[in-house]
Parts: sequence; structure tokens; C-alpha cells
Amino acid sequence: MIHLLRSVPSPAIISPRPRRHRHHTTTPSLPSHSRSLLHHRLLRATPPLASLVDRQPNAGGPAMGLFTVTKKATTPFEGQKPGTSGLRKKVTVFQQPHYLQNFVQSTFNALPAEEVKGATIVVSGDGRYFSKDAVQIITKMAAANGARRVWVGLNSLMSTPAVSAVIRERVGADGSKATGAFILTASHNPGGPTEDFGIKYNMGNGGPAPESVTDKIFSNTTTISEYLIAEDLPDVDISVVGVTSFSGPEGPFDVDVFDSSVDYIKLMKTIFDFEAIKKLLSSPKFTFCYDALHGVAGAYAKHIFVEELGADESALLNCVPKEDFGGGHPDPNLTYAKELVERMGLGKSSSNVEPPEFGAAADGDADRNMILGKRFFVTPSDSVAIIAANAVQSIPYFASGLKGVARSMPTSAALDVVAKNLNLKFFEVPTGWKFFGNLMDAGMCSICGEESFGTGSDHIREKDGIWAVLAWLSILAFKNKDNLEGDNKLVSVEDIVRQHWATYGRHYYTRYDYENVDAGAAKELMANLVSMQSSLSDVNKLIKDIRSDVSEVVAADEFEYKDPVDGSVSKHQGIRYLFGDGSRLVFRLSGTGSVGATIRVYIEQYEKDSSKTGRDSQDALAPLVDVALKLSKMQEYTGRSAPTVIT
Repeated sequence: MIHLLRSVPSPAIISPRPRRHRHHTTTPSLPSHSRSLLHHRLLRATPPLASLVDRQPNAGGPAMGLFTVTKKATTPFEGQKPGTSGLRKKVTVFQQPHYLQNFVQSTFNALPAEEVKGATIVVSGDGRYFSKDAVQIITKMAAANGARRVWVGLNSLMSTPAVSAVIRERVGADGSKATGAFILTASHNPGGPTEDFGIKYNMGNGGPAPESVTDKIFSNTTTISEYLIAEDLPDVDISVVGVTSFSGPEGPFDVDVFDSSVDYIKLMKTIFDFEAIKKLLSSPKFTFCYDALHGVAGAYAKHIFVEELGADESALLNCVPKEDFGGGHPDPNLTYAKELVERMGLGKSSSNVEPPEFGAAADGDADRNMILGKRFFVTPSDSVAIIAANAVQSIPYFASGLKGVARSMPTSAALDVVAKNLNLKFFEVPTGWKFFGNLMDAGMCSICGEESFGTGSDHIREKDGIWAVLAWLSILAFKNKDNLEGDNKLVSVEDIVRQHWATYGRHYYTRYDYENVDAGAAKELMANLVSMQSSLSDVNKLIKDIRSDVSEVVAADEFEYKDPVDGSVSKHQGIRYLFGDGSRLVFRLSGTGSVGATIRVYIEQYEKDSSKTGRDSQDALAPLVDVALKLSKMQEYTGRSAPTVIT
């Protein structure tokens, strides 16, 4: 409840409404919004923990009202341990009284005081169900914990890469910079009242919180007994751009709602040659299709591809963000991006309609991407390698050269070969974008990627799906700069990939996922694989009995990573069997499953002979698949005769 200052008899005092200051349209710097901060005067002394809200009424003068900061008693919930992508649970779990609040307060308590008190905090996400409620709750908790201001994306929408960019680049009119962000997303997981919700915290460098912070957060969740919240702080209208100003016990508090697409586009224009891409997209020879899968990428797609780059709006699929992603699964792969896959000529049904030259898709929070050519799929491992191989000549941001490149350990070694040929620094890191962030902060890495459809660069500290699409369009624009007019045939996505294979060799690659496996059985399977590594001669005898046409294992280990920046060591990151011809088998337990365990098997066959790089992927991989399943005794341990998903 908001208490009015009834002791001040003034006709200006009416029922309190938020004072919203409209942003000016000038764009002096990134971001483009300038804002007018109000200075409030108390009419008289206020009670302890009382705060004043200054709002612009429909008519008349400013209104003032009190809100109080409340300490709410609570008890811990089990299982609030954030993983590499934050805390993910069903919406119904987050909707339990105190559940979200416990995690948010535990996060505030884990941060240095200067990153909370008087700080600027971003609160936004992919717009999935429960996001708008969560924004209001976190805003009230930020106010109660002494934050100076909260920045919120219009309608609570801000892609994960845009959040990273806002933290790193956005400057308030008074010079304020964000110290961190609560990102409300469960990434590529489904959304809706009975589906998934998630929350993670990103630090001042724009990247995910390191383990030292997430460990503190989890520890705090196990002992929390109270949280702070300004319960009667009015909800802020996040459907309108502007600043709503309040005064609190520790000074002013603002909620700044802005359209982050303006900031994000400005950053993209410092990286890519928009005029070159626009020339490509405006050519009648070139056709284009982009599928946001009803995720947050849709909030950026029209602004970038249609308004800035001149694509026809009919090129956009599912670009209206929806809380339930239209009932679909916002995961950009050949299984879930069905409409795009059909349009690109890769579906099961035949069509007389000629597919577009280029297609791409994004996941729920727009950090992942899938790249397609006409009737042609580009693997994520090939995609990052091809971007790295062509970046210097095609993308202005990299014109002076690459600092280095990196991939996650399970990702194919296609990037390794590019790095060796171009004499680039190369890093192989555990799964988790934070490892790339350390390298980038130290100026050691420019481009990085992972096999799970994530690609990015050092412009931010998250993977960036739209960046990857613009990178591919830049490469296509460069390759076709002399082909857009006249009778010259366009260089296609498939042409670029096949030329890459001819130059660097091809890494045939697939991933088998066994989901919801008995956790005990999964651990036994992994332990057996580690035990076998003590005698490679025995391993090779087993392999020859399975398939005589497979190369010998020359090394095997359990991947361990020593960070070259901070010296930290990450152990037990996956089991590797490395073959003499450059092929690999990798086995990992994934922590993303909510029930049981997920075993992931990564199978990679390297082929240097350019006459053999055009084979069907499954045919080329069949011998190694056979070895992987029999060597691991997959069916014996799990009872599964087939994987849940093959990618």
C-alpha cells in the first residue's frame, strides 16, 4: 500500500502515479537514450525505511507517496544450485511463494556491496511466461537492497547477447554503467505455464557469473532466512519507453525502460559493413529467410533485416515474440525449426518452390543460431571454422587480424585446422561460455564457438546468434561482390562450405544424446571408460574386433583445463579417445537434464582427402559410431538400444 503525505495540505498531492520521463530521440552515444533524472525534495521528515515515489499524474502537479522496505522471513529451498546457464526449473516451481525471491536475495548477498548499493542493474530476458512478473519482483528487491537504478528492456524483452552488450556499452546520461544483470531465460527450452523458466546473473564484463560467485549464491540459498523487498513500490509499466523515478531511504531510484534493439544495432554497425550486406539482400538473385521461433530475436529481426538491411518482411518467420514460443520448442536445429527446414528444401516433403539462398534460425534468448544454405545444412563446428577463416577479409571489425580462436572441447576440430593454417593462437576449453570470456578479457581470443549451435566473438561476453547470421551474410556479400549483377552465378553457402573442406579437410561429426538415463548407471559407464584408458593396447584390440577399418587410438584422457589467464583448473570435463587419423570419440555427462542423467557421445571422423569430403555424413561416421557404442557398452549400462536425439 502507498501511504500519502496527508500532513501536507496541498492540492498538488493526489493519488500517486509514476512520473515517466520520455527519452529524447537524440543518439549522442551508445545507447541512444538520454534521460532526465529528477531531483526530489521531501516535504517533511519521513518515517524510518520510508521512501517517496515521484510520479507524473494525468493532470496537476507531482504526487508523492510512501513505500516501505520490508524484511520477509523465509526458509531455504533445496536444489537452487545454478549451473553454467543459471537456475532452470519449471514455471510452477518459480511461482512458489519466496522461491524466486530467495534466489535473487542470495545473488545480491553474494555480490560485492558496491555492485548492489548505488548500482545500475539490468533486468530482462527472452519474454517467456512469468518474465513480466519476475521483472517486477526483482525491481522491488533491487530497490530494497539499495540499487540506484534498474534498466529494463521494453516489454521485458532483451536477448542474452543484447544484455551483455548493454552491460558493456550502455552509458546513462549521468555517466552510469551497469554492474550486472539478471537474465530471465531458459534458453532453448520450451516456455509456458507448465514449461520452463530460468534466471542467471551476468557480471560487469557482460559475461556469466564465474563459479566463485555461483558457488556463493548456492551456499546462500541453503542458509537464507530473510529477503528485502519494497512490496508497495508500484509496478512499473514496462510496455512504454521512459524513466520512472522514485526516492528511497538511500536516495533516488529509477526504472529505465528502453528499446535495446537500438543499442544492439548500433553495436552491430561497428562490426559489420551494413551497406555491403544491404547490397546483397537487395539483389534479386539473393533470397533470405530468418526464423526467430517466436523467441526474443523477433524483437530485433525486423529492425535489422528489414528496416536496416532492406530484406522483404516476408523473409521473416515466427518473429513475433510469444510467452510460450507459439507452443513450439525454441531450439534452432533440424528437428525443431521445422518451418524453416521445409522452406530451405531440407524437409521430408517435396516442393516445387525454389528455396532461398540463405536461411537461419535463433533460439529463445537469441544466443544460438543455425545456418542453412539452399538444401544444405552447416554444422555449428564448421560454421565457426568458416567464420574464422574468412573474418579478416569479410568483416571490418577483424580487418587488423584475429587475436586467437577457441572452441569447447566437444566441438569438432575443424577450428583447430584453421588456426594451424593461419598461425593463430588456439584454445580448447571446457563447455561453458565463461571460459571464452576469460580469454577475451585477456585479449587472447577474437572468435569462438561450440557444437551446440553457439558462436560469438569478443564484441560481447556471450554467444550471439544474430552476430553469427550477420557474419555469414558478410562472407556471402564479400564472395559475391562481383556476382550481384549480370549473368555471374552466385557463390552459395554450399560452395563456401565445400571449398572450405577442400582447403582444410572435413570433420564428419555427430552427437548422440541419451536423456534421462539412470544416474548410477551413467556414472558406472563413465567410470568404465576412464578405467579402460590405462591400457590403450587393450582398447585397440577391442576396437579391431569391432571394426578393422578404424584407426588406432593414440591417446586417451579425461579432459582437464588449466585456464591460462587465472590459473584455475577444471577437472573431469569429459572422456576423450583420440585416433591416429585425427578422429575423436568424446563422452560427457550433461548437467542440463532435470531428471536422471544425460550421456552425450560426440563422434568425429577427419577426412583430409578432398575426393572423400562429399560423402554422406552418417555413412562416413558409421564405423566410429559402431565403435563408440560397443566400446562404451552403452546398451548394457543404460538399457537403451537407440539415442533419444541425434544431431
